[in-house]
Amino acid sequence: MHKKLTLAVALLLATQPVIASPSTAQPNVHVMPAIDMAPLQRKRTYRVYLPESYEDSGKRYPVLYMHDGQNLFDDATSYVGEWGVDEILNHLAKNCGLEVIVVGVDHGDELRMAELNPYDSERFGKGEGDAYVDFLVTELKPKIDREYRTLSDREHTAVMGSSMGGLISNHAINRHPHTFGLAGIFSPSYWIAPQILAVTEANAALKNTRIYLSTGGKEGASMTEGFNQMFGILKQHAGPDQWRAQLDPDGEHNEAFWNRIFPQAITWLFEGQCNKEV
Repeated sequence: MHKKLTLAVALLLATQPVIASPSTAQPNVHVMPAIDMAPLQRKRTYRVYLPESYEDSGKRYPVLYMHDGQNLFDDATSYVGEWGVDEILNHLAKNCGLEVIVVGVDHGDELRMAELNPYDSERFGKGEGDAYVDFLVTELKPKIDREYRTLSDREHTAVMGSSMGGLISNHAINRHPHTFGLAGIFSPSYWIAPQILAVTEANAALKNTRIYLSTGGKEGASMTEGFNQMFGILKQHAGPDQWRAQLDPDGEHNEAFWNRIFPQAITWLFEGQCNKEV
């Protein structure tokens, strides 16, 4: 009798419609058709956030390139909650005048660990990070600059991400220093690719690249160690007013932490001033 009841319940559940989570993306976020990633021989969806003033202003805007696009704008597509990038930027635009175009590239699910790793790894396989950032610079950015009113120089072109996205953002300013003049590096997974530390130290463009580095104190010893090593490199080799490093004692490795630090990071990177809370 118990087995029959269990089977009946299972059949009932199987026939129920799957209710998708409601989208929380703001109207000025646009999901774009998949673009060819020629260096990687695959396609990828990306999302574009346009400032609410975009259609009526006629002005040009700086651009922020981000990774893990599914997690940036929408609870319906995020893994464990969104960053809230669209809500935060809408607020900053209205209250502080900070307006930025954001291009969020979706991650490749099971391909993510390879795509966002600059170096080969015994654990995660051949790193595809070079090809990924080359795609950003040689294919995606030219398309964005053609189709939108952007400020395309390095002083107005930023890259930002968390975890593996933080690692690949660091790699982007090393590999393409003439393209990316600003970087938000959140909870970077330096433990996966420690060789990036020496490469960053040798990056001659470090002195004139704006960098916001942040890690949570509750993310574990390996994360704290990587943060401290990069902190030392920035302190010694970066421009004196060009970087900020924050070890947040309450920060954890999750979207809630990155949501909390995003407003101050984006405001500082683009040299804005905003004392109003988000």
